Amino acid sequence: MRDLMKPGKRRPPRSERIRARQAAQQGRKFRRRKKSFKFGRFVFRLFIWLCIISALPMLVLRYGNPPTSAFIELNKINHNKNIKHFWLDLEDISAYFPVAVIASEDQQFPHHFGFDLKQIQLVLEESEDGLSRGASTITQQTIKNLFLWPGRSMLRKGIEAWLVLWMELIVPKKRILELYVNFAQFGKSIFGVGAASEYYFRIPAAQLTPKQSALIVASLPTPSRSNPADPSDYLKERAAFIEDQMPRIGGRRLITEL
Repeated sequence: MRDLMKPGKRRPPRSERIRARQAAQQGRKFRRRKKSFKFGRFVFRLFIWLCIISALPMLVLRYGNPPTSAFIELNKINHNKNIKHFWLDLEDISAYFPVAVIASEDQQFPHHFGFDLKQIQLVLEESEDGLSRGASTITQQTIKNLFLWPGRSMLRKGIEAWLVLWMELIVPKKRILELYVNFAQFGKSIFGVGAASEYYFRIPAAQLTPKQSALIVASLPTPSRSNPADPSDYLKERAAFIEDQMPRIGGRRLITEL
């Protein structure tokens, strides 16, 4: 009791205690906000760098022809030394061939922004019935061929989706198609329409007919097990369907309008 009565031990007035408590609370809030601001600034900077890293290769692809692709290099790692591949500008390729590619792989290619939402919905509905097929667009396949690896993991799909957006944003449609036809795999060691045309038909890609174009494109689901020069009945049926679709989607005029 004596200690409590000493002037040095007197409790501060209630109003001062309230103000002190409020000041302490405000200090804690300020420190929390400061930490949140620092974390938000870090995340924002990380996002900006991720955007820059994603956009740079697309800028390069828009103006420069890549010498190789991820899938070609993976084949080399697997001791496949007999790679057949060389670059051709779209102007040096028969116009029938890119039309066949669109007719077979992605008929909405001129209109979508990298993803065919209708096809994705159909695939999801079919998967519920036990059916399985892909819904990858030409842009998605181009990203996979150039940068990624085989497989269907969520990680690969996520990276693919992110890069598809950047490719569609920066690279024109006709250029995407040019990249695709030069790096798609058309045989066990055959990449690109130039190598495929010379290997299967002994002619330059500029001379491909609609039927020959459709036969090469028809091999795309299983390129390592298909031979357009000696097609199976299944390959002939698939090629006939593709050739029938080519004029229906616009024919060679479709490519000039991209």
